[in-house]
Amino acid sequence: MIDLKQQQVWFLTGSQHLYGPDALRQVDQDSQALVAGLSRSPHLPFTIVFKPVLTTPEAILNMCLEANNARTCIGVIAWMHTFSPAKMWIGGLKALQKPLLDLHTQFGRDIPWNSIDMNFMNLNQTAHGGREFGFITARMKKPRKVVVGYWEEDSVQRKIGVWARAASAWWDAQGMKVARFGDNMRSVAVTEGDKVEAELRFGFSVNGYGVGDLVAVMKKIGDAEIDSLVSTYENEYEVVASMLRGGEKRQSLRDAARIELGLRRFLSEGNFKAFTTTFEDLHGLEQLPGLSVQRLMSDGYGFGAEGDWKTAALLRSVKMMAVGLHGGTSFMEDYTYHLDPSRKQVLGAHMLEICQSIAADKPRLEIHPLSIGGKADPPRLVFNVPGGAATNTTLVDMGNRFRLIVNEVETIPPEKPLPKLPVARALWIPKPNFETAVTAWILAGGAHHTVFSQSVTTEYLEDFSEISGVELLVIDQKTTISDFKKELRWNDLSYRQYPG
Repeated sequence: MIDLKQQQVWFLTGSQHLYGPDALRQVDQDSQALVAGLSRSPHLPFTIVFKPVLTTPEAILNMCLEANNARTCIGVIAWMHTFSPAKMWIGGLKALQKPLLDLHTQFGRDIPWNSIDMNFMNLNQTAHGGREFGFITARMKKPRKVVVGYWEEDSVQRKIGVWARAASAWWDAQGMKVARFGDNMRSVAVTEGDKVEAELRFGFSVNGYGVGDLVAVMKKIGDAEIDSLVSTYENEYEVVASMLRGGEKRQSLRDAARIELGLRRFLSEGNFKAFTTTFEDLHGLEQLPGLSVQRLMSDGYGFGAEGDWKTAALLRSVKMMAVGLHGGTSFMEDYTYHLDPSRKQVLGAHMLEICQSIAADKPRLEIHPLSIGGKADPPRLVFNVPGGAATNTTLVDMGNRFRLIVNEVETIPPEKPLPKLPVARALWIPKPNFETAVTAWILAGGAHHTVFSQSVTTEYLEDFSEISGVELLVIDQKTTISDFKKELRWNDLSYRQYPG
């Protein structure tokens, strides 16, 4: 389980010596009290670290360099308690490589009408100093999130928490290793991309491994380990009779367990956080990995089918954002449509690999033939997904930039049972409606593979795109095709002018 408390958000307070030592002592006390308050917020399951009040260019630069080099620091929050002349921040902001949040708040909520004087005004100058800081970050085109409001308000703390989770995902991506078993599905375009540029942009590396490398690890798995894992399957799922002890498909379940144990060992020993497989390269495997992939995703691994390394890395990042939140997150694919004019819907699924974190009820462990891959029948978890709001997100390589596309959807239960559909599945209505959403997705070049999440909203993904410096397109309730086409044209022009 990922412990977010091991990650630090540094709190930087801006001021200056103009107001004297008494004012600076008060700024220090107020800032520490604010940090203590944020640390108690349920929206911020991170360690918020108070840093000494910054009053000189040298102190600001040194603090930003220190933040860059601190492995556990995922980002910094800057707050201008008083007026902090912005030229002092230029060197530090130029050097700062960690995500930045500009908190525009005031320590005390209300104006003390009967006692307010100029000393109070000078001490509580967020309205003044925050605008100065806002100018210099805008002048420097510094990526940041701006949060405005009183710091004790739930809505303000929630926005800070969203940014911190996006910063955590960015932090996790730096040095992330993605193992690619086999290559891309042959002749498919959208799952390809520039792996070198991805490492430059996002920080994760993608490298290929032969399926034989995995098989060599699997061969070292002993019967006792397989027995133990099969017992876990029987305790956690409703297992069909043919895979129970004495059943004719029992060996298939044991083969699936060997694959899972081999995958876990390979990924753990290599310090990988995400991986891909492809049904076109299964040499030495008895079956296409299915159950193992479902279970590994639920433990936080990213995954992409058919060699889709972009979705694998993105899934890991979204899972990082979602730690401890209600709802699950999974690899997904738009599979087929329900085109009833009164309620058009999308049925999402995959051959096998849907994460059990999005299951509505206890999954059923079944085994069925797989019409592609040419291997033995693979076990898989079969379930429906609960209703509720969700996001479908894809990452595509547009040649001169990466593009993140988000569609907000409403997940619904199936209208009828699906007794012959042998896979986990989700049914949703895309916003603003089927025609607009699908048209916009296709115009944007969206992939058929997505990251489906019932815990991470568009705001998280917007913050993540800002931190990573990638294009973001959102398809939501307000989307119209006319405006969306304009946004595509404007973005194309913008990225030609400012490619990075």
